[in-house]
Amino acid sequence: MAVLEHLAPARVFHFFEELCQIPHGSGNTRAVSDYCVRFAQSHGFEHYQDELNNVIIIKPATKGYEDSPAVIVQGHLDMVTEKTPECPIDFTKDGLKLCVDGDFVYADGTTLGGDDGIAVAMALALLESDDLPHPRLEAVFTVDEEVGMEGAQGLDVSPLRGRRMLNIDSEDEGIFTVSCAGGARANISASFETEPCALPVYALRVTGLAGGHSGTEINKGHGNANLLMGRILYRLSRALALRIVSCTGGLKDNAIALACTATLALSHADALKAQQLADAFDAALKHEFAASDPGVCISFNETGVAARAMTVDDSARFARFLSLMPDGVAAMSMDIEGLVQTSCNLGVLQLENGQLHACSAVRSSVATQKQMLLERITALAETFGGSVTVTGDYPAWEYRRESVLRETMVRVFEAQYGYTPKVEAIHAGLECGLFAGKLDGLDAVSFGPNLYDIHTTRERMSISSVQRTWQYLCRVLEALK
Repeated sequence: MAVLEHLAPARVFHFFEELCQIPHGSGNTRAVSDYCVRFAQSHGFEHYQDELNNVIIIKPATKGYEDSPAVIVQGHLDMVTEKTPECPIDFTKDGLKLCVDGDFVYADGTTLGGDDGIAVAMALALLESDDLPHPRLEAVFTVDEEVGMEGAQGLDVSPLRGRRMLNIDSEDEGIFTVSCAGGARANISASFETEPCALPVYALRVTGLAGGHSGTEINKGHGNANLLMGRILYRLSRALALRIVSCTGGLKDNAIALACTATLALSHADALKAQQLADAFDAALKHEFAASDPGVCISFNETGVAARAMTVDDSARFARFLSLMPDGVAAMSMDIEGLVQTSCNLGVLQLENGQLHACSAVRSSVATQKQMLLERITALAETFGGSVTVTGDYPAWEYRRESVLRETMVRVFEAQYGYTPKVEAIHAGLECGLFAGKLDGLDAVSFGPNLYDIHTTRERMSISSVQRTWQYLCRVLEALK
C-alpha cells in the first residue's frame, strides 16, 4: 500500500511518492527523466528530453485561454542525498522510505527530496488534470540544480513561448522570492608529501553539528565540521609532531558539513597530548555552539596502524591551509536589511594519500564580490601549492521593479489567505537567473509549500501547506488569462 495514498491533493502526493521511489540524486537523473518522458508519451503531450536529462512537457491551453500568454511551471528533478550513518539506503538504486507524522511527510534516515520533488509532482498533476483552467502550460524539469544548476545552464529554451514563469523551488509558504544570489563552485586541488610510517593511527572526529543549507542557513551560525577540524589540526600541529593520514568531511558543497574525520599517525606520547587538546577543544566548542549546535562533539580514538602518512612539515602545511580557508558570511547587503550578500561554504573535504580535493560553494548577489571571493580562495590555494578550478558559475537573478506576474500572484494570495505575502530576495541560488538570461523579458516568481531542514536528514514537508499551495497554484493559473 502506498504510504501517501490517503493524503490530499491525491494526485500531487501520488506523483511525489512515485518520484521518491526512483533514485534521483544529483548526477543520477536518467531514470527520473525517463519517467517524466513516459508520462508525456502516455498523455500524448509534446515533449523534449535532452542529453543532460532535462525535460520539457507542453500542454495546450484550455478552452477560453487559447489567446492567453503561455506560462512556464518549473522545478528541478535532482535532490540532495544525505543520510544518517546507520541508514542502509543506497541512493544510486534504492527508493526512499516515506513516513507520515501528523502534518509532516519525511523520509526515514535520509533527505526527503521535497526540494524539489514537490514542484515536479505539482506540475505533473497540472498536466494530467482535465478540469483546471489554464493558459498553455510549459512544464520544465531541469537536472543537477543542487550541484551548480548544470541542467538549466545547458537547457535549450527554443521550445518555450512563455515569458511568465512559476518557479516552485522555495520553502516558505507566504514568501515570494523575486531575486537571488549568483554562485559558483571553487574546486580546490593540492598535493602533499607522504612517507612510510609505522606509528599507531588515531581517529579525530568532529560530529553532532546541525548542518543546513549553505545559502539560506549560512547566517544561522551553525558550525562547519571541516573548518572546525582545521582549527584543531592547527593546534595539534603547533604542539606535537603531527602526521596526517587522511581527512574527510562533508558530502555536498551546498550543505554545511555535519561531520569530519581526520586519521592521524602519532607516537604514544603525542597521542596523550592530542587527547588532552581534543578534550579541551570539545569543551570550548560546546560553549561556543551551545545555541546553534548543542550536540557538537570532538572524539579521539586509536584505530590501527598506518603504512604511510604525510610528513610533519606537509601535515602542518595542510593544517595552516585549512585553518585559513574562508567560510561563512563574508558580507551583508547594504540595500536589503538582514540579507546575506556574499558567503562561501567549504562543503566537501577529501584528503587521501596526500591528494587534496575540496569544494567550496561561493555565493553573492554582487558579481564582483563573487569574483573577489573566488580569487581569494584561489590565492590561498596557490600560496600553499594548490590550484582552483571554477565550475557551475551562474548569474544572480536581479529584482524586476515592474512585474505583472508578481502583482497578480499577490492579489490571488490575498484573496485566498487573507493577508499580504512577503516579497523578498534570498541568498540561496535559484535557476530563475539562468532562465532570465535565456528568455528575454522573463517575469518570474519563486514560491512553494513549507519545507523544513532541507538538505539534511531532518527534512520534512507540511501536508497542509502542500494542500494550500496546490489550491493557490491552480487559482493563479486561472487568473493568468
